[in-house]
Amino acid sequence: MALLKILEVPHPLLKKKSEKIEVITDELRKTLNDMLETMYAAPGVGLAAPQIGLLKRMVVIDVSRENEPKKPYKMINPVIIDHGENLVVHDEGCLSVPEQYAPVERFETVTVEYLDENSKKQVLHADGLLSICIQHELEHLEGILFIDHLSKIKKDMIIRRVEKERRWKNSHQDKSNHQEEE
Repeated sequence: MALLKILEVPHPLLKKKSEKIEVITDELRKTLNDMLETMYAAPGVGLAAPQIGLLKRMVVIDVSRENEPKKPYKMINPVIIDHGENLVVHDEGCLSVPEQYAPVERFETVTVEYLDENSKKQVLHADGLLSICIQHELEHLEGILFIDHLSKIKKDMIIRRVEKERRWKNSHQDKSNHQEEE
């Protein structure tokens, strides 16, 4: 398995719609495993293929707590087929919008239909954090980020913060690389 590079805002691929997967191959299964490993290492609770630069309709999710056994989901061509009436507000973050959080309103419960890595149809009824995570990750497949739920001012402010932090990290990394060369 390999750790993959996670794209960050404002990368243009994060705003594109993903394509349906027609055939589940060994290469696709490997990518799902690499996505899981990348998500755990980040650390995060979900990762969608567009976040690694792959415009395919697949996500990985695991909302289990640190002291619990891992319970990963690998979802291919996931579709929300039903949702409850109640809405909840949850502070969301995203690996593509590092270290930034904002309240987002989501359905409290969802039912999602998807193919697993063995091409078997699955139906999952989810609530709580799992429901929120599913909705968040499936929006990535449509080119929607959690910050798109915010006002333009708040969204632009968050993107500027992420870009500023990235520039700061890159300039400090360049300095440390230069010092190592001396």
